[in-house]
Order: sequence, then structure tokens, then C-alpha cells
Amino acid sequence: MDVFAPVRAYAVAESLALSDQHYVQMARYLELMREWNEKFNLTAITDPDQMVSKHVLDALTYLALWSNPPTSLIDVGAGAGIPGLILAMVWPETQITLVESIGKKCTFMRHVASELGLSNVTVINDRAESIGHHPDHREHYHLATARAVADLRTLVEYLLPLCQPNGVVYAPKGPHPDAEVAGAKVAMGRLGGRLRDIVPIVVAGLDGRSMVRIDKVKPTPAEFPRAPGVPSKRPL
Repeated sequence: MDVFAPVRAYAVAESLALSDQHYVQMARYLELMREWNEKFNLTAITDPDQMVSKHVLDALTYLALWSNPPTSLIDVGAGAGIPGLILAMVWPETQITLVESIGKKCTFMRHVASELGLSNVTVINDRAESIGHHPDHREHYHLATARAVADLRTLVEYLLPLCQPNGVVYAPKGPHPDAEVAGAKVAMGRLGGRLRDIVPIVVAGLDGRSMVRIDKVKPTPAEFPRAPGVPSKRPL
């Protein structure tokens, strides 16, 4: 049985150009995740079918929302590398930065990038609040994203400072994020963002999803992001 059958069906439905090499890379990535998970707590999802749907297929939903790949992407709270490492495989020209505060997860992501030849990947062991003030990263990225990291009010303080002018935040959420989005409108405005839209994502094999897209319309004030821990304790 082909565990990647849902991915192949999605690729056909969305006209995504996934090669045999992509499937080889994705299979090896999941194999490495299972191996390392025996020593480190990388993921609670270990069933092969669930790993394909909730890791790989979920990450690939980004592709259908872009006519051309972004020039640069930062994935905050990258964990074991979803969606960043999957996107690095299918967007080889996109410079992808993975930010993670837990060192062992960074070690794993570097190992995967090295073994799979993902030369477009940089892994940083740090917090989003610190990276957001670093001159090499502040207002640098075309696309900033984070999966299952925080409520949207907190998330925009992590991500909008990293977006370049005319960049965009992609915040994957559940099927009904309207109340969460409404609660984050003030924070978006203070941080230089403006809601573009909420895109429903309906894919066979996935639970209900949506993508909240926020445009960076003006510079983020210099005082943001606030000190580590403050955005989550006192959201804007």
C-alpha cells in the first residue's frame, strides 16, 4: 500500500509538480523522524499514515496558495521541521530559515537538511522574540509562518516583525478561526499588519483547516517584539 496516496491525489488535484525525488526525500524524512523520536520527543504522531497526512500533506497545502514560490521563508517554532523542511524540498530556490528554541530539535533538523541535501535551509536555535530584533532577520522575509505555536494575538507579534515590506504572514488555523482573528485585529494594526483573508483548506485526508493571511503594510514599531515570554503572557 502506498502511504503517499493522499499526497499524490492532492498533487494531481492542485497541479503540483512533485517528482519521484520529492517522494524519496519525504519518505526518508519521516523515517528519520521515527528513528529520532525513539530518543527525543519530536512528535506525538508516529503512525505512518497519520505522519503523511498530518505532517506532509498539511505542509503541502502552502503550495496551492502561491503562484510562484516566495524568495525567503521563516518558520518559527519549527519543532521537527513542519512545514519548513517539506517546503524546502519542493521550493529549492527559496531560502528557508527554521527557528526553534529547543536544541535537540535543531540538531534533528540540521541532520535532516544535511542528509537530504537541503542547502537552502538554515536552522537557528533561538526564540522568536530575539530573532525579531536581529538585523539579519528583522523585516527580512517574504513569508513568515508558524504552525500550532500560539494564539493569533501572540503569533503576530512573533511573525510580523520578521516580514519585509509587502511580505505576508501565513497562520494555519482550524476551520473556524473567525473569533481568534477578530481578537487579533488590534495587534495586527499595531505591528504593521492587515488581514488579507481567511482561506478554507479542504483536503481529503486532513481535518478541517484554514489559512489566515496577513499582509505587512507598514514597518513594525521598534519596541516589538517585546522581551521573551511577554507576548504569550500579555498578548496585545
